[in-house]
Amino acid sequence: MPAFLSDERLATLRRLAETLAIGVAGGMALGLTGMPAGYLSGSILAVAAAALFGRPMVVSRPLQRVTFVVIGMSLGAVVTPETLTGMATYPLSIAVLLVGMVCVSFASATYLRVVHGWEKVNAYLASAPGAMSQVLILGAELKADLRAVAIVQSMRVVIIAVGLPAGLSLFGLVGHVTRPDPGPMTLHVLDELAILLVAASIGAAVADRIRFPGGLLFGAMLTSAVLHGSGLIHAVLPWWATNAAALVLGAVIGARFTNMAPRVLLNYLGAGFGSFAVAVALTAVFAAGLISVFSLRPAEVMIAYAPGSVDAMMLLALALHLDPVYVGAHHVMRIFLVSLTAPLVARTIARKDGATPPSRKKPPFQD
Repeated sequence: MPAFLSDERLATLRRLAETLAIGVAGGMALGLTGMPAGYLSGSILAVAAAALFGRPMVVSRPLQRVTFVVIGMSLGAVVTPETLTGMATYPLSIAVLLVGMVCVSFASATYLRVVHGWEKVNAYLASAPGAMSQVLILGAELKADLRAVAIVQSMRVVIIAVGLPAGLSLFGLVGHVTRPDPGPMTLHVLDELAILLVAASIGAAVADRIRFPGGLLFGAMLTSAVLHGSGLIHAVLPWWATNAAALVLGAVIGARFTNMAPRVLLNYLGAGFGSFAVAVALTAVFAAGLISVFSLRPAEVMIAYAPGSVDAMMLLALALHLDPVYVGAHHVMRIFLVSLTAPLVARTIARKDGATPPSRKKPPFQD
């Protein structure tokens, strides 16, 4: 056996292969039916189910990074001058979003405290609308119940990624997805794709280096958008590359449930669904108010306002043929809001929560 293939590395590769195989099977089962975002939704459900049944689901960090760049390239390719004509409505729409996110976070945290008896810090961190990685890092610093926060946050991401496209399709707000014609792969197209790949990778690396929220995805998207919007590049990634990225991203989201016992998940099920229902109800109120004032597509507003993970929401925008510029602008501002305010608010709550440090308090559900 080669030295670089140690037993530990082989075990990791086996877990990765199993995760991808399950994700592909689940994604293909829904994607081939033409269900909106079926490849993403099917992969999430299949991998999450396997994780809950005890399988060690894992997606390597390098593969995740490549996937984010591919998604960004695909998103930027649909940007044209016509997609920018509605930018005059962005400032007010984003302002409504920010106000709505503050209200959603406060209402969800209040629900967890009043109905389920959660402590203030745990309730606030679990209700933060996005930036899950930053929230968990902050929770570890404040000695919060990370399991409770992670479960509720993960449930929200999965419910939105799976349920939102299905709901939009059910109400006729989006149609079934048709497989696009990639066109002939001529030498000229391959040259343009090579230029796009190199430029988007550099843009993603720069954005990630400066710690821009969702830097790999948004850096690649911005670079691709500039190249396509200016007419310098016309080639787009073939459909199979975008679908493959959706399958991998679904596996990444589903793998969050690894090492989570089903009975533990059931303990938090009521808290997760309840806080999600509160968040959706308030978000719908703000979105409906915006739609009634401006001539905006309901599907675009709902995806832009949905407090799900940035990568999943941007991929949904691509799969549902929505304006990625409008959706992306809102999610960037949402992540900025959470990233900037969460540390200040959480630490303030922790100081005002009494003399007993959070680490000595009983979590909402004792396992």
